[in-house]
Amino acid sequence: MLSRKQTSSVASHQQCDTYAWFSQRAWVEIDLGALSHNVQQLVQFLSPRTQLMAVVKADAYGHGAVTIAQTVLQSGASWLGVATVPEGIQLREAGIEAPILILGATHTPEQIHAIAHWKLQPTLCSPKQALIFSNVLEAINYGFPVPIHIKLDTGMSRLGTDWQQAAEFVQLVQRLPHLTIASIYSHLATADSLDPTVMQEQHRRFEQAIAQLKEIGIKIPCLHLANSAATLTDSALHYDIVRVGLAVYGLYPAAHLHTAIHLKPVLQLKARVTQVKTIAAGTGVSYSHKFIAPHELRLAVVGIGYADGVPRNLSQNMQVLIRGQRVPQIGTITMDQLMLDVSAIPDLQEGEIVTLLGEQGKEQISANDWAEQLNTISWEILCGFKHRLPRVAVI
Repeated sequence: MLSRKQTSSVASHQQCDTYAWFSQRAWVEIDLGALSHNVQQLVQFLSPRTQLMAVVKADAYGHGAVTIAQTVLQSGASWLGVATVPEGIQLREAGIEAPILILGATHTPEQIHAIAHWKLQPTLCSPKQALIFSNVLEAINYGFPVPIHIKLDTGMSRLGTDWQQAAEFVQLVQRLPHLTIASIYSHLATADSLDPTVMQEQHRRFEQAIAQLKEIGIKIPCLHLANSAATLTDSALHYDIVRVGLAVYGLYPAAHLHTAIHLKPVLQLKARVTQVKTIAAGTGVSYSHKFIAPHELRLAVVGIGYADGVPRNLSQNMQVLIRGQRVPQIGTITMDQLMLDVSAIPDLQEGEIVTLLGEQGKEQISANDWAEQLNTISWEILCGFKHRLPRVAVI
């Protein structure tokens, strides 16, 4: 890929034109070296029998699905997980041949045709869905069995058949033509909690369902249960595959998991100063004048705003990094721009780089910092950066 010294824009959805990275008003920088490091750390953390599925849904959590998928597979991941059929097709069109699990539910003939054509692997959540799949594949006279993954609801109360009906569901699927069971899995609701009670109960239910299947002679090719938090918490939850999303991108799903392995954040959010000026004491800044300058100060305008994914609710409650220094944001964040008090850097010039998320010198601002300020989660922050921000891959 591209070196840090010689970078150019690599967009997540389309190849950029000759618009060089140094001309961008704002961009998302993707550190492929950090990504490869995280995958290697995770693979080494697992037993040799356990494979790593990198979850690249939602445009790889806003990082750019194709480039991320290519890198994680080169670094040791064996599977990819997506949420939707179009996400899987995007990866196949890019030439990716690794097994791709669709984590969301699919029902329509159009979806089933696409799954078969693109050799994707769907999740089956109910007997009704299984019958639809079998009937559609029969109608199109599809000549090969489609690998499917049976999902059990062990306590998430989202997708899946109740774990107590696992044997009945699996036996139904085994009788249906054109389907072959690739795995049985479930999803944990509270793996990031310090209290393991619910997770342990879900694990017990999963184990009980699998034991019932074994008792009636059903051979299960593959089992998986663990998300990022469960992967870092307990090796007993690893089974044959772990489905890791957030940790692949270098963030920990909970503070108490920081010591499990060493991860590096993959994403940095950067923009450029577009104007620097001095404003007098008593001058209002931005919409509604929620900030009034208490004294003369140097103000910098930066070319990024809430239309790019910087939450407006961070207005006057965030800092950025310039030249390794923390600088406060002032006034209301607008659609395309935000303002800073740069009085501490009196010689700041237009065109200089501002790091909103990432590292400069000894200072670092992470998606977790924003999430804590907004009472949300880092997943939402990462997925919020809009497509008009080019993804610039560096190694």
